[in-house]
Amino acid sequence: MRHSGLFPIKYKIMVICITVIILPVLVMTINSYYSSERLLAQNYTNLLTDLAKQTNIRIDEFLKEIEKITLLASNGLSDNLSATHEGSFPIQDFLREGDEQNEIAAYNILMNYIMMKDRVFSIYLYNLNGGQDLFVSPNQPIDPDFKVANELWFKKFMHDNDRTITLTTRIDEQLENKILAVSHARKIHDVASGELLGVIVVSIDIKFIEIVNRNLQEGLRSRFMIVDENDKIVYNVNERLIGTLFRDNVRPPESLNVVVTSPLSQQKWTTYLYMPLDELTADGKILGHNLVTLSIVLVLFAAIISIFLSHVITTPIKKLLSNISLVEKGQFEQVEHIRSRDEIGHLSVRFNKMSHELKRMVERMQQEEIEKAKAEMRALHDQIKPHFLYNTLGSVKWIASMQQADKIVEMTDALISMLRYATRSDGTLVTIREEIDNIANYVTIQNVRYYDCIQMKYEIEDRLLDYHMPKMILQPIVENAIFHGLAELEEDGVITIRIQPRGSDIVIEVCDNGIGMDQHTIQNFMEDKLEADKGTGIGLHNVQRRIQLHFGKPYGMQVASQIGEGTTFTILLPAIIETM
Repeated sequence: MRHSGLFPIKYKIMVICITVIILPVLVMTINSYYSSERLLAQNYTNLLTDLAKQTNIRIDEFLKEIEKITLLASNGLSDNLSATHEGSFPIQDFLREGDEQNEIAAYNILMNYIMMKDRVFSIYLYNLNGGQDLFVSPNQPIDPDFKVANELWFKKFMHDNDRTITLTTRIDEQLENKILAVSHARKIHDVASGELLGVIVVSIDIKFIEIVNRNLQEGLRSRFMIVDENDKIVYNVNERLIGTLFRDNVRPPESLNVVVTSPLSQQKWTTYLYMPLDELTADGKILGHNLVTLSIVLVLFAAIISIFLSHVITTPIKKLLSNISLVEKGQFEQVEHIRSRDEIGHLSVRFNKMSHELKRMVERMQQEEIEKAKAEMRALHDQIKPHFLYNTLGSVKWIASMQQADKIVEMTDALISMLRYATRSDGTLVTIREEIDNIANYVTIQNVRYYDCIQMKYEIEDRLLDYHMPKMILQPIVENAIFHGLAELEEDGVITIRIQPRGSDIVIEVCDNGIGMDQHTIQNFMEDKLEADKGTGIGLHNVQRRIQLHFGKPYGMQVASQIGEGTTFTILLPAIIETM
């Protein structure tokens, strides 16, 4: 019988094997993947930090240069660069005396310095001593109409006492193309009198940062920016963002990016360099793909191993279950030997020995049951002889006392027929016809005793008379009907024997019109207690026992009776045409 909730051992082994392998592989895969991501993030953080520091060094160099130019112009330049006969202060000379010679000398000095610094500088010398201004820009055209005195920063610078000022990224209005630039301005005083002669402004194109970052990858260039102390953007590849607030526009969220910051030493500026984690994990995806591939291979390996292992373990178990099923059906000869050098094989050997012992035990019990049935039949036959002989001799003695010779002859003939029938040894089954004839002989004997007060009625189809039944079944029932039902009846007693077919069985009813019995008496009859107390009769229990020994529990006898209304004995037998 297959249980609906059964979970086979084969699947249990597969689940356990796959789980034992998958869980560690899954844990190692996830741990390796996230560890690699953290390692990549750390490595890229260190790399970006180094790049930011190197970039800051270059930017600081450029910012230091523009400050150095203003300082040298204010305090004097080297003799090697001077074109004047004085040679010490060519810039101040030009501001004091703006003749052509001084202008050429100042222009050449400033141009030479610009040429040595990648031509990204523009120098504006504003004369406050009444002379003309001087503009030096190697790559950009100068706007001659621009008036610096109108600029707010210039007015404020002139009003303040500061010697220098650094202007963050703004449009350089002095140039016609209005580029974005970072500027440094310094006041120039006469070294002798201390009089304010002019203002020198060194402007550097903000694109100088692109020169600094030319070694960076294209993606990193777009993610590099400089922010001042007021959180305004000083530099970004997108020029429209310059001057806007860093936190409101392009500040990268650190949860989604690797962000490094590095302050500049020349200005209160901070450089930002970041990389999105999505791009960062691009390298990690290769490792993740490899880890997933390895995991799939291990899972497939685990599945194959689990299937093979479960097959090796469960095959002998299935054979053992098959052997158990065969033993349950009683097919001991088909039990298969299991060749397995393990506990299951040892269990199979023990089971086979047990099945052989069980087979011998069953055969022995069957044989003992058969012998027991035969012994009971022989005992019943032996019991019949003295019983009838005793009753008949009693009747003969009584008849003889009455001196009725004819009756003695009739009764003797009936007795001889009964004894011959009872002692036959040609089988345990007789025809219904023979059993009825035996009842007729028995009733003949009893009618001698009861003065022909017992009448027999037979309701039997002729075709049923050739069916077979166990011998001496009806006689004990008729005897009990006479002795316990009709003996105390004042009028003639009637016993009816009715035999009818019922499907594949036949039903025999023995009815009398006697005094009847209560349930307690019926129970005593069926358990042989009444006959055992009186010492007479062949018990109805024996009749029941014989029928069930022959045909099994479904067959047997039932008794129905009521006080004053008679008794009916019903016997169910299989319809047997031929003798067994």
